[in-house]
Amino acid sequence: MNESFSLLGLAISPLELVSFILSVLTVWLNIRQKHWAWLFSILSSATYGVVFYEARLYGDMGLQLVFIAVSVWGWYQWLHGDDSHEQLPVTRLDGRGRLACAAGWLIGFGVLAWFLKHYTDTDVPRADGFLTAGSLVGQLLLSRKKVENWHVWIIVDVLYVGLYVHKHLMLTAVLYALFVLMALVGLRAWHKAAGDADGGTGLGREPGAGELALK
Repeated sequence: MNESFSLLGLAISPLELVSFILSVLTVWLNIRQKHWAWLFSILSSATYGVVFYEARLYGDMGLQLVFIAVSVWGWYQWLHGDDSHEQLPVTRLDGRGRLACAAGWLIGFGVLAWFLKHYTDTDVPRADGFLTAGSLVGQLLLSRKKVENWHVWIIVDVLYVGLYVHKHLMLTAVLYALFVLMALVGLRAWHKAAGDADGGTGLGREPGAGELALK
């Protein structure tokens, strides 16, 4: 049912092709700040979970399950996520928020790489763990409409291209190369949106004293 075939010289499976299309639609809708992006995120995460399982990328497979849960939360956040329960605006992290994200990424990397090395048969535990942890950070920032989510995705997507080439998921490698370009477009668009939201000062709306940047 999911046997590979050749498309433009690439060996791909039908499920990988479906996942590719759904993922492109997800990122395109994210750039445009359309809440329907989360529906396509759920669908693409479900199909890619199967693709990554077959490729023994268990960190990425588990990440898709987390993405499905976070997508439901993110959908709500985008529609009713600010203090007045109105549509969430695009904002920026403060310094404390950036440090928290970096620390979370490093801790997540350590835990996931250790788990994948000792409890799965993956041949890339460190790469899988590092990129899985980064993707979680990026998804959380995206859910809260933080401009910095695009910085995270640019880093993660560039590295994912190499990983998927290594795993012979060539269409997915092409997809993530496309994601890098789309993330650059998204970063520019959200920078402008954040500037418009704060009156063009470029400061964004920061959390109050004692609040975490992702709260």
